[in-house]
Amino acid sequence: MNIIVRLFGAIVLQLSALAAMSSMAMSDDKPFRINTQQTPAVYPRKTTQPFRVNTQQTPAVYPLKTTQRICSLDPTEDLLPPPQTKTSNSLLSYLAEQGFTQNKEGSWVCYANDPKKEGRYFTLFKVKQVNSRLIASSFLDEGSLIQGQENRSLDFFMMLIEHHTNTTQDNRQGIRRYLQAFVSLVKEGKIKPTRRGYLFDQPNRALVLYHTLSSGNLKGTGITINIDLPKS
Repeated sequence: MNIIVRLFGAIVLQLSALAAMSSMAMSDDKPFRINTQQTPAVYPRKTTQPFRVNTQQTPAVYPLKTTQRICSLDPTEDLLPPPQTKTSNSLLSYLAEQGFTQNKEGSWVCYANDPKKEGRYFTLFKVKQVNSRLIASSFLDEGSLIQGQENRSLDFFMMLIEHHTNTTQDNRQGIRRYLQAFVSLVKEGKIKPTRRGYLFDQPNRALVLYHTLSSGNLKGTGITINIDLPKS
């Protein structure tokens, strides 16, 4: 009788152990099922999104690098390299890359073809150093801006300001807005020629004025900036 009870107890113990092992096996299977369901959902997000962003941004970058020379108003001339000219060791020699030439008196000038009269050229831009100051002008033939002169005048003035004044990027943005408004008002006839200068940059004592031409063959007016060169 005791033998039967012991055998029955051993059988019950074995069945309990098998049941416990099977339940552990079932519980061990659950984490793997969760992982296999989560894994496919993670990788596509990491591999697809960055490439979509880069392909959309790339085309917008390259057009910004294509710029025209300031002293080049003819479409064909703008495609050609600037002419090779012999220049002195001038503070403004970099303007040769923009199509400017240096005259005998040392000024850097940009000549434009008169759109109203074939074969006639006149001085469009001019800059010269007078002692410790730079005087740069954009000339209006008979008081009118030719096509493209408004934006090129701003680029011309801002190039000089960037090279020859101690200004920051924020300062230059404010200066450009000021000069842009000034040139626009001249174009609209809201500013009349006068010898009064308007201060547009206090640290460098930089002035802009709209005036009549007192000398030379060009009959018209000019927008001129007058800036102090930084002391070395």
